[in-house]
Amino acid sequence: MEKIIYGIQQVGVGVSNMRQAWKWYKEFLGFDIRIFEDDAVAELMLPYTGGKPQQRHAALALNMQGGGGMEIWQYKGRTPLMPEIHVQIGDFGIFAAKVKSPDVKKAYEFFKSKGLEPVCEPTQDPNGNLHFFIKDPYGNYFEIYEEKSVFVNKNKATSGMGGAIIGVSKIEDSLRVYQKILGYDKVVYDKTGKFDDLIALPGGNGNFRRVLLTHSEPRHGGFAEFFGTSYIELVQCTDRIPSKIFKNRFWGDLGFIHLCFDMKNMDALEKVCNSQGFPFTVNSNVKHNTKGSFDMGEAAGHFTYIEDPDGTLIEFVEAHRIPLVKPLRIQLNMDKRDPHKPIPRWIIKMLGLKKASDI
Repeated sequence: MEKIIYGIQQVGVGVSNMRQAWKWYKEFLGFDIRIFEDDAVAELMLPYTGGKPQQRHAALALNMQGGGGMEIWQYKGRTPLMPEIHVQIGDFGIFAAKVKSPDVKKAYEFFKSKGLEPVCEPTQDPNGNLHFFIKDPYGNYFEIYEEKSVFVNKNKATSGMGGAIIGVSKIEDSLRVYQKILGYDKVVYDKTGKFDDLIALPGGNGNFRRVLLTHSEPRHGGFAEFFGTSYIELVQCTDRIPSKIFKNRFWGDLGFIHLCFDMKNMDALEKVCNSQGFPFTVNSNVKHNTKGSFDMGEAAGHFTYIEDPDGTLIEFVEAHRIPLVKPLRIQLNMDKRDPHKPIPRWIIKMLGLKKASDI
């Protein structure tokens, strides 16, 4: 059976105070649905946590208008480190998370009405589409771009995650991951030069090659309809040598720590990754069981990681159990479902009952 990638499940962000950060992401970006929240030890990420398990507090939050979620991640027992560098666009790693918006101009006015001054006014990207950037209180950048379709209309200025802007050293090498493995086979644009829409960003007045990727066919099955279309923008500096955003730091330190994809058939995915020269660097079935099921409190699944050519972490999650209504112990058993069939909309809407009102 071949691998199935349903879409971007979440973008991970390391913070120093999970509750405080989640409150901000709930208020400004609408991530108010708690899928899980867990205090545990990250015992399987040893290649990226100094070779030893680390205590952490993490939560996965969704925006019911559709799109990927946010995994908000905090160390317990160590102080998370800031980047050694002043991060600029084009540095290796995830520079910004892409956030969907039904109306970019209204989103811009929404942020201003909340007292948040966007980094720039709405401008056109190389494809002529309006977008702008905001920065959270912790220094992380978010690109707000237009995606009119929503899963459930909650009258929010923004929906969920729709991708990422990732700094790379060589576009062609990176395509082996983002096209061959992740399936972003359609090039929306491939432009080189200086770009007016980046000038307000740190390092944005430089010269870049920008390649925006998406998938030519809609993804099907599982939560694909909820996640929707997503985009990866690869940015390569052509006039300076970039730095690695997470140089000399741990996974879970401050900033965007990974890009996570919801998928099915991990064994088939592993073969594809190996064939492209990007083997799993972390695999939850090593410690747990042959099925790889890792208990995350309310949820359970099999997770793995690979690195892109510049060390950016890509996570894959094959969900086994998803909580729907915790007080009634109603769960969604993903193992018993046809992976090619979409999860009914009424079931997904039940996740809306998990509103995080206590944040």
